[in-house]
Amino acid sequence: MHPILKPALRRGWRDLNTIQFGVAPAHALVLGPVDTATGSFLQLLDGTRGLPLLCEEGRRMGLPDGHVDKLVGRLSSAGLIDDATGGGSAADALRKRSHAMDRLRPDLASLSVVTPGPGDGMRKLAARRAMRVQVRGAGRVGAVVASVLSGAGVGQVDVMDGGIVEPWDVAPGGLPADAVGDRRDAAARRAVRRSASDRPPRRRRPEAGAGAGAASEGEPALSLVIIAPRDGLDAHAPDPVAAEPLIGAGTPHLYAGVIEGTGSVGPLVLPGTTACAGCLALDRADRDPTWPRMLAQWRSGGVRHVTACDLALSTTVAGLAAAHALAFLDGAAPASAGVRWEASVPGFDWHTRPVPAHPRCPCGAGVVDKGAHPVMGQEPHDTMAG
Repeated sequence: MHPILKPALRRGWRDLNTIQFGVAPAHALVLGPVDTATGSFLQLLDGTRGLPLLCEEGRRMGLPDGHVDKLVGRLSSAGLIDDATGGGSAADALRKRSHAMDRLRPDLASLSVVTPGPGDGMRKLAARRAMRVQVRGAGRVGAVVASVLSGAGVGQVDVMDGGIVEPWDVAPGGLPADAVGDRRDAAARRAVRRSASDRPPRRRRPEAGAGAGAASEGEPALSLVIIAPRDGLDAHAPDPVAAEPLIGAGTPHLYAGVIEGTGSVGPLVLPGTTACAGCLALDRADRDPTWPRMLAQWRSGGVRHVTACDLALSTTVAGLAAAHALAFLDGAAPASAGVRWEASVPGFDWHTRPVPAHPRCPCGAGVVDKGAHPVMGQEPHDTMAG
């Protein structure tokens, strides 16, 4: 182990004997009392020395025997220590790819803040390279989501859509203007490759008709599917029949989209555990008996104009959807599980709408009361490390 004080947390002395790590209340920690010699020793925790050398340096500075081990243990318990060489073999392989590592250093710094154990952040970052995510939709939301996930280190991001790129599909971070007229799926895959921190090898495209969670020989199964259709109605009121293969395969999936002037992210569907598209449809019909009739009219095959999709709103939705997806892939319980986040222009006031599991839905999530799902994003508070 090569201990390093987590560089993402800025340090400052509150007084002569107390150090604060971190600025924002969500992750700030206070350590004290700290004597002058120990304060000077902290400068050596920069990841360039192993524990034996650090103990030797501590003795030279007059620190008592065992003090360095206790200090490092205390800092580790408080979540303030990272391991510059930790994370396992996959992390070691990523470190050797210096170009990719340089691109991902901000993401690693962020992960180190939210993962308490030394080397845990690097382990999670390296694990993303082995994951496969499918994004369904290559419009202003879907293409940006796919590019963000690729840039954040997800190893394989597949994009599915039909037709050709129209001028109104173009968005910063998504499909570029020079892709107009190209096939949407091909243009989105190029955007994904351009965004990748480390160009992954080209893989064979999924065969037509393959199951929702099916993987071609030699490629990983789907870790997550993000449904971000160009027609926001299909995210706002998703078709339960279209989601049946995902439910049957047990594939987690997340909805995201923009309809009129409202953007939504969620729900994140964990098949058999949280509410699905069928639950959403049944619950809405229970609350509004006219909903199925209205929905049938909105889905009719009439001529449609270019749908409303405010660029700032769609970019916000894409960013939030990508953030929830990454939180899930990294093993957290994102606040979109069984919940839909919504915001409308011009206020952009995000609020939540719980999506209850319906007892009549065949997905099974509502058959037994499984209790409340963990919800992240609560009001942060100061944490003291004594």
